[in-house]
Amino acid sequence: MPTRYGIYRADETIRDVYFPIDCVLSVVTRMQDGGAIEVGTIGREGTSGIPLLMDGTTTANDSYCQVPGRAIKLPAEDFHHLRTSDKQFSTLLNRYLQAYVNFLGQLTGCNRLHSVYERCARWLLLTHDRVGRDEILLTHEYLAMMLGSRRSGVTMALAALQRAGYIRYAHGCITIQDRPGLEETTCECYAVARDQFSGFLRAGDTKAAY
Repeated sequence: MPTRYGIYRADETIRDVYFPIDCVLSVVTRMQDGGAIEVGTIGREGTSGIPLLMDGTTTANDSYCQVPGRAIKLPAEDFHHLRTSDKQFSTLLNRYLQAYVNFLGQLTGCNRLHSVYERCARWLLLTHDRVGRDEILLTHEYLAMMLGSRRSGVTMALAALQRAGYIRYAHGCITIQDRPGLEETTCECYAVARDQFSGFLRAGDTKAAY
């Protein structure tokens, strides 16, 4: 799936469910003035079917592919059938939903209390875990929306991380060069995310969730 590939749109019936393999999905809420901010992300630890897990058929948010890559696509009716017929599958989905909700709560505090520099490092680390490769295709504009920050602040944060030798950024591609350095730079919220998704997501192992 390329960047901006549509997953579902607000108030429209969700017809398909996606299980990312090495892409990252973004969940976005839009304001009346046309502004948008990311309210959640989904990688290979989970699924786009969160609204369906709560017995909904629509959602108030949009979702699209944030970082390009591959995913498994499943019709919503097949997803519902598996939920009701496979106890292990249903249990894993419920565990993931709980981890997702817990992480959203952590992100609320992170976006309020931690610097854009720390949050940028956190986002890069979690995305690195999810895609299983050092190169992450992303523009300043999208990263600013994901972090809920001004583009100028994100540009400064990326420049500082590049000067430190942790990343290289050019032409919409961020390359992770020093992961331990990023781990020392980030806030505690990355460790919370890693612990919440333990068993679903392992850094550097693209087959861990499967």
